[in-house]
Amino acid sequence: MSSMFRSLSEPNYRRWFSGALVSNTGTWMQRTAQDWIVLTQLTDNDATALGICMALQLGPQLIMFPVAGAIADRFPKRKLLILTQALLGACGLLLFALAITHLLVLWHVYVLAFALGMVATIDNPARQAFVSELVGEKLLPNAVSLNSASFNGARMFGPAIAGGLTALIGAEPVFLISGLGFAATIGVLLTLDRTRLHSTSTRKMGKRGVLGGFTYIRTRPDIIVVLTILGIVSTFGFNFSVYTATMAKIEFHQDAGGFGLLSSVMAIGSVAGALTAARREKPRLRMVFGAAGGFGLACLLAAMAPSYWAFAVVLTGVGFSAITMMTSANAYVQTTTPAGYRGRVMAIYAAVVMGGTPIGAPVAGIIADLLGPRASLVVGGLSGVIGLSVGLGWMIFAKHLRVHRPRRRRRLIHLSYDGKP
Repeated sequence: MSSMFRSLSEPNYRRWFSGALVSNTGTWMQRTAQDWIVLTQLTDNDATALGICMALQLGPQLIMFPVAGAIADRFPKRKLLILTQALLGACGLLLFALAITHLLVLWHVYVLAFALGMVATIDNPARQAFVSELVGEKLLPNAVSLNSASFNGARMFGPAIAGGLTALIGAEPVFLISGLGFAATIGVLLTLDRTRLHSTSTRKMGKRGVLGGFTYIRTRPDIIVVLTILGIVSTFGFNFSVYTATMAKIEFHQDAGGFGLLSSVMAIGSVAGALTAARREKPRLRMVFGAAGGFGLACLLAAMAPSYWAFAVVLTGVGFSAITMMTSANAYVQTTTPAGYRGRVMAIYAAVVMGGTPIGAPVAGIIADLLGPRASLVVGGLSGVIGLSVGLGWMIFAKHLRVHRPRRRRRLIHLSYDGKP
């Protein structure tokens, strides 16, 4: 099997991969329909309301993540995931019931977004840590990259399907499909070959229980730098729903289909970035830093796009650089963290990546309302530039980055530093 797909040689992971693809597609369909219905039906193009909805969905990451990580390290992950996936599906089905009966109002969406966020806060670290039980430590970097490809492959098809269905027959069927999609993952979890799982003892939690993740991270300045960069970029840069919805509706006067297409186009770049990362045997810090800078440049170019199709083309670069940064950072943190701490560390990781949205999404929405969608994209671009600067600063001052000029070929310049390449 190709080195890019080597994790699929593990039967349990093959089944998990396919089930996750189905449920992730349903999730992206729900997000697209939810964002569109908030922007166009429950409000009058109110980008701030859209930002608030995103903030409520992701806000629990900031409150619950220490407990969520401890739960992921303490309890059997397979059983925990069966419960969380069932609850996530129930949120989608309740949204469908309210929409089909024409009872849905904005505060309903807010409450369900918050409930979804509460459950996802527990689901996320458990799901990420469970991957190592499916494939073992050796295949973990590749499996993390393929997970990103699955997630973004779903983002490629989900919004396009949701946009088309919403334009033709409304958002209600989208919510139904999303709710039922979680059954695919539950079915996989129930039928896994448990004799092939690389299980770790739930008693080996390391030190200090709930707060053990913080204790461990304090000994890892490299992880602290990665989380700092992710915190900056995810808070002020990863507000894609605000960018694509407002640019599609306000700047380019598109309908729901045009909005969904933008998310799908960006996902093309994301899938390419994830598959590129899957080829690498070992995650590298320099990929995290470089991709942050690439993301900033791509966002700035998107802000200057003169037409809908030019904007769509540039979004592939936004998706490629964003997922390259995220996949490299995720794989680096997971593979360099001991199994006994992994759930708690990944909960902190998820809090940093997604927990900044309660601040960033409303800010992006307010900027889009006051100054226009392009200004919001400029802020996102600057976050990537700052992220690159943080990485380079750490390499220079902590890892002694130097510029080498060979004597015989003075035009050749390359960088190196006294740390991991």
